[in-house]
Amino acid sequence: MKREFKRQIVDLLNEHRIMTIATNREDGWPQATVVSYGNDGLVIYCLISRDSQKYANIKRDPRVSLAIAKDYPQPLQIKGLSIAATVSEVTDKGEIEHAAEIILHRYPEHRVMPRPDPQAVPTLRLTPEIVSILNYSKGFGHSDLVRVGDDDLAEFIEARRHHWAGFHAA
Repeated sequence: MKREFKRQIVDLLNEHRIMTIATNREDGWPQATVVSYGNDGLVIYCLISRDSQKYANIKRDPRVSLAIAKDYPQPLQIKGLSIAATVSEVTDKGEIEHAAEIILHRYPEHRVMPRPDPQAVPTLRLTPEIVSILNYSKGFGHSDLVRVGDDDLAEFIEARRHHWAGFHAA
């Protein structure tokens, strides 16, 4: 992917705090819900209840669609992301702590609450595969469609594994 597109995606991920996640229900209907998230570059993390319909949907089919944007006062100011991603549950304790710190950095108001029990509230890693970068300042409905390759993710995943292995929250 072009460096310019990667920068735009990461900037938009960093700018927002809420995303809509659409999962595939067993009966074929899509289910869209709003969740908070944190990101490490292109890699997105969120926490959801293991008892939720969303979690059941993801366990059955890890393909999800994400929409990230905010309400803009003028239509030609709209910028956002539409992302096709796959979800995996994080089991590495170092990565769970890493994701928790990323999320707590974005939501410092959550520091007063106890950390969720991973048995009840798993940490999920959402790995983008296809991203549509919306930018209406380039024309109404304009988007750039990009594929996210292993090379694009390597700097955010593999390069951090050594960090996760020794990570301990402060």
